[in-house]
Amino acid sequence: MLMFRTRMGRDWIIETLRKDQSPDGSWDYPFDTGISTDAYMIILLRTLEINDEDLIQGLCKRLLSKQEKNGAWKLFYDEGEGNVSATLEAYYALLYSGYYPKKDERLQAAKRFILAHGGLKEVSTFTKIMLAVTGQYQWPAFSPLPIEMILLPPIFPINFYSFSVFGRANITPIMILAAKKFSLKTAKSPDLSELSINRDEDEPWNWSNEWDSIISLIEDGIKSLIGLPDELHRIAIDRAKKYMLERIEPDGTFYSYYSCTFLMIFALLSLGYKKNDPVITNAVAGIKSMKCEINGLPHIQYTTANVWNTALIGYTLQSAGISQADPMVANANRYLLSRQHDKFGDWVIHNPYSLPGGWGFSNINTILPDVDDTTAALRSLARIVPPANTAWERGVSWALSMQNDDGGWPAFEKNTDSKLLEYLPLEKAEFLLMDPSCADLTGRTLEFFGNFTNIPRHHTAMKNGIKWLRKEQRSDGSWYGRWGICYIYGTWAAITGLIAIGLDGRDPAVQRAVNWLLSIQNMDGGWGESCRSDVLNKYIALGTSTLVHTAWALDALIAVSDHPTVEIQRGIRYLAASLDRRDWSMDYPKGQGMGGAFYIHYHSYRYIFPLLTLSHYHQKFET
Repeated sequence: MLMFRTRMGRDWIIETLRKDQSPDGSWDYPFDTGISTDAYMIILLRTLEINDEDLIQGLCKRLLSKQEKNGAWKLFYDEGEGNVSATLEAYYALLYSGYYPKKDERLQAAKRFILAHGGLKEVSTFTKIMLAVTGQYQWPAFSPLPIEMILLPPIFPINFYSFSVFGRANITPIMILAAKKFSLKTAKSPDLSELSINRDEDEPWNWSNEWDSIISLIEDGIKSLIGLPDELHRIAIDRAKKYMLERIEPDGTFYSYYSCTFLMIFALLSLGYKKNDPVITNAVAGIKSMKCEINGLPHIQYTTANVWNTALIGYTLQSAGISQADPMVANANRYLLSRQHDKFGDWVIHNPYSLPGGWGFSNINTILPDVDDTTAALRSLARIVPPANTAWERGVSWALSMQNDDGGWPAFEKNTDSKLLEYLPLEKAEFLLMDPSCADLTGRTLEFFGNFTNIPRHHTAMKNGIKWLRKEQRSDGSWYGRWGICYIYGTWAAITGLIAIGLDGRDPAVQRAVNWLLSIQNMDGGWGESCRSDVLNKYIALGTSTLVHTAWALDALIAVSDHPTVEIQRGIRYLAASLDRRDWSMDYPKGQGMGGAFYIHYHSYRYIFPLLTLSHYHQKFET
């Protein structure tokens, strides 16, 4: 009976994926990041006086559909009463839309929540920046990051390229805006002053004593630059503008990300660009093109996830027995080959001896490859691309070259993990500004090299990766996953990577991890982890099982075990019986960009990881 149910489940997922594939061979399942981008889009359109009423009304409806009974908005189901930053953003957008007056009971409830939780003063720094550029909040008297720091040489302890690439993408327009103290209101701008509980506050930004010391260091470095202060300021502004304009993708977006494109638009306005300048209209068109539909309502995606979805699905389908000659797989792989990068990006700053060859995340990405997408694409291509093929060689070489000096792998750039950056007065600076080695990237990269390449297991890079994972294992046996939720994700990636690279299932590190996974299995046979794990920096059970967490945990156990244990069988029964489950747990975020602030619901994951796990179970124990 269990074999029949697992086979039926695999067949159902495969046919669903076949039906959902796009004509270009990709899968464009939504990259769902909640409501912030929807709120910011309304605010942007109103500020630019672009009257796209159908889109604005649709986004308003989506915002209201996500409001809690107490008037708040949440980042995830079990966050608590609500999130004050998300609630402020939604409240502001609904007011600015012009379709909902302040006396609307839903807005009144949101206002009560915001005031009860500290008002404007308590929202995130990023939200404060959005409020400042739209005339709703005070810029600080002194910039927390002087624009002139972009001129500091690479040998300086903190310089522009100390930041991660996604940190630079957001910090660059912020530095311009802060230097200009730019704000832009319109005739339709609402008045949010009643949300300021303490209007006499002199300094609206939260600075740490540590950052004051670092600012002094940066200022000393700036003083050492040759040139008059006004001239240095002008040169710095010009260099920051050039940095943005040189990294605009073909669709008009800055690095194909919503947040930095939003900020770039305002930064360009602060530099004298008109609202109808082609650079700005193209940027708006680019972020509009990232619109998708979820449950009949529009959602502005932070970026698209086509390459990531397609790479994972292409590999998973082949793992499930679908031939590389099947049109579904063949079209997916053609799409992936067309998206391999051939341009140098910022990654070359810290990795100057490698040629391009990676893959990026989004459909339009041409200059920002990452390690995880690269190995994911190569897994899908492995059965059709001979080892001598140039595309394969370039991809493998690039992924190998991206290993950090500490032995682990980052996402986007090598060796951008200065601990000094944690003190920047931005919440979650360690996520935004640093790109350190992480267990999920390191484990998945080792799994790729071990299972899909001829790189010897005693290769120095492989040994250093194993050493890094051993060092980073938590005392309870788990690993923290940087880009997923969270300890289950990291532990799955680490276990499967270590097994693929030659460690025995009886290795003490592997056994500790297995015992940890078994200790958190739910009574129904599944696994589930809360996003609160990221907030509290320790594993927090969700209280219910989810398909994706269960698939990750099971896949790790299957990789280690030589027979279907009782725990594995319980998990497989849960997985097979829950494939068509429809409740809040299916929409619960399984990915994150900034712990405690930015979470991702991948609509593709409910198909990818259950299918992969069921296929691995079938191959190992049912054939």
